[in-house]
Amino acid sequence: MQSLLEPAKAGWIGEVEGVFELRRFTFDSRLRSVRDFREMSFDGQASPIGTMLCDVSKRLSGRPVAGILLFTDGISTDNAGELIGRASLPPVYPVTIGRAGGLRDLAIKSAQASQTAFEDAPVTLRVEVTACGWRGEEVVARLLDDSGRPVMELAERARKDPETLVFSFRWRPEKAGLSFYHVQVGGRAQIDSAGSLGTADEATLLNNARTVPVERGRGPYRVLYVGGRPNWEYKFLKRALEGDDQIQLVGLVRVAKREPKFEFIGRAGETGNPLFRGFGDQSREETERYDQPVLLRLDTRDDAELSSGFPRTPDDLYAYDAVILDDIESGFFEAVQHGLIRSFVAERGGGLLMLGGIDSFAEGGWGKTAVNAVLPVYLDRVETSKGIGPYRLGLTREGLLEPWARLRDNERDEEARRTEIPAFDVLNLVGEPKPGATLIARAVDATGHEHPAIAVQRFGRGRAAAVMIGDVWRWGMRNAEARQDMEKSWRQLVRWLTSDVPRKVELAVEQQSGVAPGTVRIEARVRDGRFEPVDDASVTVEIRPVSTHAVLRTNEAAEVGPIRVRAEASDREAGLYTASFAVRDSGAYHGTAYVTNFAGAEIGRAETGWSIDLAADELRSLEPDTRLLAAIARQTGGEVVAPEQLGALAKRLPTMRAPVMESVTKSAWHTPWLFLFALGCFVVEWWLRRTRGLP
Repeated sequence: MQSLLEPAKAGWIGEVEGVFELRRFTFDSRLRSVRDFREMSFDGQASPIGTMLCDVSKRLSGRPVAGILLFTDGISTDNAGELIGRASLPPVYPVTIGRAGGLRDLAIKSAQASQTAFEDAPVTLRVEVTACGWRGEEVVARLLDDSGRPVMELAERARKDPETLVFSFRWRPEKAGLSFYHVQVGGRAQIDSAGSLGTADEATLLNNARTVPVERGRGPYRVLYVGGRPNWEYKFLKRALEGDDQIQLVGLVRVAKREPKFEFIGRAGETGNPLFRGFGDQSREETERYDQPVLLRLDTRDDAELSSGFPRTPDDLYAYDAVILDDIESGFFEAVQHGLIRSFVAERGGGLLMLGGIDSFAEGGWGKTAVNAVLPVYLDRVETSKGIGPYRLGLTREGLLEPWARLRDNERDEEARRTEIPAFDVLNLVGEPKPGATLIARAVDATGHEHPAIAVQRFGRGRAAAVMIGDVWRWGMRNAEARQDMEKSWRQLVRWLTSDVPRKVELAVEQQSGVAPGTVRIEARVRDGRFEPVDDASVTVEIRPVSTHAVLRTNEAAEVGPIRVRAEASDREAGLYTASFAVRDSGAYHGTAYVTNFAGAEIGRAETGWSIDLAADELRSLEPDTRLLAAIARQTGGEVVAPEQLGALAKRLPTMRAPVMESVTKSAWHTPWLFLFALGCFVVEWWLRRTRGLP
């Protein structure tokens, strides 16, 4: 590039200057105007091509710009194609720097983490690696935790040159909350036992590693279980969730239905329920009346929780993240509570699970309630053919694709496990799944007829699931291994039910394009107890660098204390508070949002993490991106130029058509057409006055 831009060596510059006025710019993270290109340092950490082309166009706005000569390899660190498509630019002539092939390099193209409810490996990290010059050799990818301890190692062999290799890490983090993991790639001999990259025959090592934040579990999630009678289902469900520190199960179990007031089966003058005779205070205010059901509260937070039965206000119900209805009829709830359950799913974003039983689904009268709209199956279109038990359970094709519905990591083992599940005797017959719902499992009766067994769907902001089997507990009675599978299945189902439940305070970070490299946009969404947006909150985000063991170069920012940023209310969305934060050094960052109301009381807090690796983004590929350069030239009316073609281009530029604009100021009064128009007006006026006798 230096030889192409040095006037003493590049004769094409003189030819262009003989016709055009040249303006010289250099750019990395920002645009600079220079006299010549002798002092280029090539130490920038970004190449936002689209942003800089738009900045050049703005700087020269109103001037007769014939075109832009862009010397680059085309590796852009912003969304150049989208930015240029929206901008109005003069013709751009990209000059391709570099060549395809010839450089031996491994580069991490992308690293994205995702989470599922699959208990054995709830976190998946997909890493795409571009291998150039490694044909026939083995490429190793290693995952390390924040202390530098190896977690997992995968290997792939490159079969062509170049090739994109995909590594999928699936593992279970040891601790809940926010953690930072580090992934690095290299040859088998290149990665030593200490987990650090050694020197190798590569063009650069700056693109061989990435730091990825992983947030596992934001609980504890509170789940309200409402049962129509004491049964074994609650026993096994509670036992399964006791091993999950992210789930808190709160029980409300009816041990006796309400009795009509006119049935006086107690002693004379007794107002309390005989079931509580001899226990505690039996005064009129403290005892359950004959016309009220007898409810048993289990694992409540305090004595006041659920003291009046199922919640009747949004503030009380929205404190939970999911609700499980097990073998209880719709008549147990009031009409306002039916609507409250629907709003809990649709507006609050909670989860609803209905289990089978004698008083569930259509048998429980749920078909004509507001809850019917939430369920993923039709209750008013019950199958006419009666199923004959026992029923065998089998996953559908969609069910095999859902991680939370599987208990094994491959289809063969999953099919083998399914054959060991015992038959069930209780099944609520329902209609077909609703549009948009997913049928996870079917139950096959003795005649071979299939019935819906498990179905799920999204409803509003939340999720709903229906398990039509009413005796799942039989699965756990088979043997110890079957009980472990059943408990694992319960945990995965409840985890799926609560995985996307909104919190009062949510914090998200996204990297911005079109601004300085390393700039992120911080968004905090704040809601009150009814999960309605809060507009008068005060949001402060505390940001601190995280020093990870596997950082390849010294991060000076790791020694800096936390930085506090004030988030301002957005005018686009109620309850949204935004802030921008720019970093100079690559590394991992941890952010915590503290939210208070107008009185200074804390509403809540949330945390998140992100990583910035400017060098890795800049060097994600060492080959020119000719596709992007061709798109830029096509959209602006220019053409891609090879370095050896600069001389020919300089000779053609004066004869090429260019959108040259020149601003000219001229008095409109002195134009001939305006003079003739004014003269004609005077003549017409004189003629009208003469013909009509006007003075």
